[in-house]
Amino acid sequence: MLVLKTDAANFRVKFEEILKRGKMDIENVEDIVKNIINEVRERKNKALFEHISKFDKWTPIKDDDLVISKDDMKKAYENLDEDLKCALHLAYDRIKAYHEKQLPKTWLTFEDNGTILGQKVTPVERAGVYVPGGKAFYPSSLLMNVIPAIVAGVEEIVVTTPVIENKPNQLLLAALYICGMPKAFKVGGASAVAAMAYGTETIPKVDVITGPGNIFVATAKKLVYGEVNIDMIAGPSEIGIIADESAKPNYMAIDLLSQAEHDEMASSIMITPSEKLALKTKEKIYEFLEELERKDIAEKSIEERGAIIICKNIDEAIELMNEIAPEHLEVVTKNPFELLPKIKNAGAIFLGENTPEPIGDYIAGPNHTLPTGGSAKFYSPLNVEIFMKKSSIISFSKEAIEKMGKDCALLAKTEGLTAHQKSVLERLK
Repeated sequence: MLVLKTDAANFRVKFEEILKRGKMDIENVEDIVKNIINEVRERKNKALFEHISKFDKWTPIKDDDLVISKDDMKKAYENLDEDLKCALHLAYDRIKAYHEKQLPKTWLTFEDNGTILGQKVTPVERAGVYVPGGKAFYPSSLLMNVIPAIVAGVEEIVVTTPVIENKPNQLLLAALYICGMPKAFKVGGASAVAAMAYGTETIPKVDVITGPGNIFVATAKKLVYGEVNIDMIAGPSEIGIIADESAKPNYMAIDLLSQAEHDEMASSIMITPSEKLALKTKEKIYEFLEELERKDIAEKSIEERGAIIICKNIDEAIELMNEIAPEHLEVVTKNPFELLPKIKNAGAIFLGENTPEPIGDYIAGPNHTLPTGGSAKFYSPLNVEIFMKKSSIISFSKEAIEKMGKDCALLAKTEGLTAHQKSVLERLK
């Protein structure tokens, strides 16, 4: 695993490589994804059947073969281990309670001259949620994407997920049941994104698509943006840790590995002024690796995309981490809340040694669909508002237009828009 010191001559060169971690080779797959999207748009279900046969190792014959029924979900829920049921319900309730606090409000203001201004908030009519299901199954991603849409008041939620060999994951089916989904669809990859963006005989067209996925899913979301809204273009998972000498090396090591085990392309970066902590953490990482089921994935991630940076002080650590703008940021210092005002760029911030990143993935409540690759500088976590739209409300009284109409007409005239000007002046006669 790479260990860097900020006072080394080549530090900036190496650090620039870290900053480029989020670059995805979208250009290399764009033509493939465009073809998939065009096939689905033109041939609809027939194209989906062919893509599923090619990528998911089974062949649908009729339209209903694409559907996961409510009965399938109910059976999976009823057969689920009781402890797992409780854990899913706890996660559901906490995620729902957190997102209910995010709900924007419709509002009106009234001016003395009779002008009424305001904002009307309305949920989109139909939302599409993509749940990965190729290498692994993520019921937590289902909860994190569906629950905000439920809280927003979306009438219809369309869920798609790849089902390899036509064998749905039972935990995912149980999570669908808990979320009250009437059905879901066995479609994955760029094909699923295209189906939700343009509609097929079975899958309806949606207004917004959310959910994580591989580079093909990310590219498809980028290409259909404009036809529908999307949450973000997310890349591989990542964690940043700011730690001082009070941090426990075993905590830091396993937290770095918690992201490395996701994907060979995941990034795990710790910045600390303590060289002792840095070296001990590296040692512990290799001890923990031997215990992991996904050792090969985590080891490749740590060695190719991981780094421990030894800096001068905590202020320098914060400065560097703000440049990185990590998806997840743990702050493990004596007084983590004192550093919070200085942190500008992070998808989710975990404060204190008892708040490991996996707590946010599953049970805390805030959304775990987060900006990656430095996009936390301008993107926010998935939230209720992505499933809602705002309309401005404007009502002028006779008194109000008489008071402000001439100024409005003058501005219109200055821009050369005569009809705009006359539209106002007609009301001032």
